[in-house]
Amino acid sequence: MTFPVTEHTVKSARHTTGYLACGAEDAPLLVFVHGWPELSLSWRHQLPAFAALGFRCVAPDMRGYGRSNTYTRHADFAQEEIVADMLELLAALGRDKAVWIGHDWGSPVVWNIAAIHPDKVVGVASLCVPYLSQGFTLETVVPLVDRALYPEAEYPAGQWDYQVFYEESFDKVHPVLEANVRNTVKALFRKGNPALVGKPSRNAVVRRQGGWFGGGACPDLPRDSDVITEQDLDAYTAALTRNGFFGPDAWYMNHKANGAYAKRAQNGGKLAMPVLFLHGAYDTTCETMTSRLAEPMRRDCADLTEVVVKSGHWMAQEKPVEVNAALAKWLAVRLPAYWR
Repeated sequence: MTFPVTEHTVKSARHTTGYLACGAEDAPLLVFVHGWPELSLSWRHQLPAFAALGFRCVAPDMRGYGRSNTYTRHADFAQEEIVADMLELLAALGRDKAVWIGHDWGSPVVWNIAAIHPDKVVGVASLCVPYLSQGFTLETVVPLVDRALYPEAEYPAGQWDYQVFYEESFDKVHPVLEANVRNTVKALFRKGNPALVGKPSRNAVVRRQGGWFGGGACPDLPRDSDVITEQDLDAYTAALTRNGFFGPDAWYMNHKANGAYAKRAQNGGKLAMPVLFLHGAYDTTCETMTSRLAEPMRRDCADLTEVVVKSGHWMAQEKPVEVNAALAKWLAVRLPAYWR
């Protein structure tokens, strides 16, 4: 049975969230949480597939994106606020809990829900970004950098250098990305390149080069048709043009607050529910194949399944069949009672 993907809105006194939904309204709930600088649209290959398998699938536009509210202060994009948006969405859907699936910045959101609100979680899955019980902060990730690839003297922050650039030079970031949004989208959404594995990420030299694209304009690259269609490109461009990059970029500006928020985790930050982690074999920023980035997750997740997907960072869009297969197998094996 095929289900249409439909648009909806949840409004509360504090926030408005636009979301896509697919599947029978009373079916078990999967919530798909996108990252930077994406949209609910980023889960277009997952929503109808899992609706057909018997789930109610919901993908929100996150705070700062698409049809959801954006704000003017960095603090408005702290994890605590974003998790509150998701709990409001869950309540508006008339549900007590869900399986939460995140990617990129959506991953810290679903990890925080699992750690701080475990009663709202049946299971949790993440693409590319592993669980860090102390929070996804510079203070947590920099000590896990692969120093064989990023010697400290040359690359003090390793591949996370770009996040330091945000902190030091925030006002130089979003104007460059906004100058030609279409070019920015084409430059960002590109498939993984196995030839770049084992080499320093371009994200490791952003400060040295004076910003993204060497501090100048974004180059006009051809669209990567293995990741996005022309229609997808139009949708991303329109949404990011309308809302701008201040909100999406401000997610990076709350390391201290997000670290403090992570301390509110239940069970000492240990996750008891079934967890799925998908490694991007060719993701050179969230590099989990040879670095120690995934080690804390293995220590803190009692029921962990790991799968390697031969993709770059935009995994759900580049390798949807492999991602869907891994998610479906995990749901069937680890959460059989949920999949009725």
